[in-house]
Amino acid sequence: MIELRDIDKYIDKRFQRTFILNGIDLDVEEGEFLTVMGPSGAGKSTLLNIIGFLDEPSEGEYHFLGEAVHDLSAKRKSEYHKSHIGFVFQAYHLIDEMTVYENIEMPLLYRKVKSKKRKAMVADMLDRFNIVAKKDLFPPQLSGGQQQVVGVARALIGSPKLILADEPTGNLHSEQSEQIMELLTKLNEEDNVTIIQVTHSEKMASYSNRIINLKDGVIVDDDPY
Repeated sequence: MIELRDIDKYIDKRFQRTFILNGIDLDVEEGEFLTVMGPSGAGKSTLLNIIGFLDEPSEGEYHFLGEAVHDLSAKRKSEYHKSHIGFVFQAYHLIDEMTVYENIEMPLLYRKVKSKKRKAMVADMLDRFNIVAKKDLFPPQLSGGQQQVVGVARALIGSPKLILADEPTGNLHSEQSEQIMELLTKLNEEDNVTIIQVTHSEKMASYSNRIINLKDGVIVDDDPY
């Protein structure tokens, strides 16, 4: 599904080149649940952003579903991002002025899905995640765990092939964290959604079936859990 070959990400300043990622080679199969670990500043979020078309490598090749991403136009990359990838963020990234319903619906508006179909898809998500009673509430009226459930529902509304989760439980207490991880595991096992998560927590990493460790922008080990 994902092939990264010799991926570099660097910043040039005057006579100095600083590497954020250096020589990354990585294959991710469809249906995998992969965790990326490493200290702060290791390049974890940068790697996730490159995989999710939010950033571009300085050098190297990236193939997604057999397509050479490095050769795609900006428009095509945007289409891939909207149709195949869902993001779950540590800070939820919900819009406070929009209701739960409207937050979940938002990706469908970007994709110009017709109103009747949108209503049915959002209703299905609300039902699936047991948040029908919360649909008219605004994010500040929800607990952190509830906000993250809404974030996961929004990420899934377009039936993505890949979910990228950047510290998805970073702002949650242990019970909420386990709820979110069980949710992601269920999606991976029952719906065959490929998941790549970034986390500092070994406990959260244990939900995945493979872990890679980054240090100073380099993969230092890659192990099935």
